[in-house]
Amino acid sequence: MTGQDPAAAGIDTSRPHPARMYDWYLGGKDNYPVDEEMGRQMLALEPRVPVMARVNRAFMQRATRWLAQQGVRQFLDIGTGIPTEPNLHQIAQQVAPDSRVVYCDNDPIVLAHAAALLRSTPEGATEYLQADVRDPATILAGAKQVLDLDRPVALSLVALLHFISDDDGAHDLVGRLLSELPSGSYLMTTHATADFSPEKSAVATEKLRAAGVTLALRSRAEFARFFDGLDLVEPGVEIVHKWHPELGEPVAGQDEGVIPGYGAVARKP
Repeated sequence: MTGQDPAAAGIDTSRPHPARMYDWYLGGKDNYPVDEEMGRQMLALEPRVPVMARVNRAFMQRATRWLAQQGVRQFLDIGTGIPTEPNLHQIAQQVAPDSRVVYCDNDPIVLAHAAALLRSTPEGATEYLQADVRDPATILAGAKQVLDLDRPVALSLVALLHFISDDDGAHDLVGRLLSELPSGSYLMTTHATADFSPEKSAVATEKLRAAGVTLALRSRAEFARFFDGLDLVEPGVEIVHKWHPELGEPVAGQDEGVIPGYGAVARKP
């Protein structure tokens, strides 16, 4: 971990945080012993967790590239995680330098890294908002300072929704966010599932719950509900790494067994 004083920064190191665990899976240094400990417990259950993390990251890159190629110039990325290059704005601004990106996460450590690393092109904009997805009003108010919500926006919720339970109103939250975005906007998201390994998934869910982390794994049909009223982009709901693989480089190990997660992109009519 860096020399930053976690207490002074308002960082809770008493329990694991999904963004820091994700960083540990990707081989990063911006995590704490509590994150590594839980990460190792997850690895004992499913050794391919790091591959799953990299596959989700690669989906974000491919989906962003596709959206920018379709003419989307505004992106709202909620559940950003600790920056790991290439980041969403770098992909979008490679295609269109005038792209505008707002990142949002609820962990102060992400804010610290975002401020230092998320540099925009001169033509575009890259800003960071510290807020929780369960507070869509704050997110939308902050996004409006950078994005024109009268023009299409790509809403990115990659590897986030499986940390929000139905009791917390996951579908309502997505609907609320999309309701403020105009026709021609998109939803891009991935989601972990227990469809392929229910017993291991049940153990992982309980271990995380005991550590204060919600894991709400959903079936393919339950995941597809997030796209009700939207027009799915081909090939629709798909295993994460099988969504338009031609748009990026394959992740090592992605074809060695089933990746237990789905991804999709859909357009708001």
